[in-house]
Amino acid sequence: MARGEGDGIRGARRAGTYALTVLAGAGMLLLGGPFAGSAQAAALCPGHQVRSLSFGTGKTVVYRNRDYVCAVTLAKSAGPRRGMSVGVQARGSLAVVDRGDYTHHAGPVTVHAGHRCVRVTGHVGGKSTRTGWILC
Repeated sequence: MARGEGDGIRGARRAGTYALTVLAGAGMLLLGGPFAGSAQAAALCPGHQVRSLSFGTGKTVVYRNRDYVCAVTLAKSAGPRRGMSVGVQARGSLAVVDRGDYTHHAGPVTVHAGHRCVRVTGHVGGKSTRTGWILC
């Protein structure tokens, strides 16, 4: 066999191995432990985390970036689509809400809060969380 004749098969094997590695990694992220998507929440919302509100079926994570507040609700475990929501309301303004049937997270939602207090809500399945006025 001349040099390079088997490269097509080896290249195909390498590509197949790479694809399986990527799929396995994605599966581990989805099926990881509780709140395996916490890093994903940070990627969805800019700024620094200021609150984490845990409840029976998930948690709502709140971030602040200058005058903006962002929140995302994460399911405790990925699964079939179920009712989820996240909402943020700056005092004196209407709430911004993302509500729907999701498998992993609702949001992110972002509001311009300036120096105003905000109220945050989160819901996964039959459980939820709600704050009073925070970040004043």
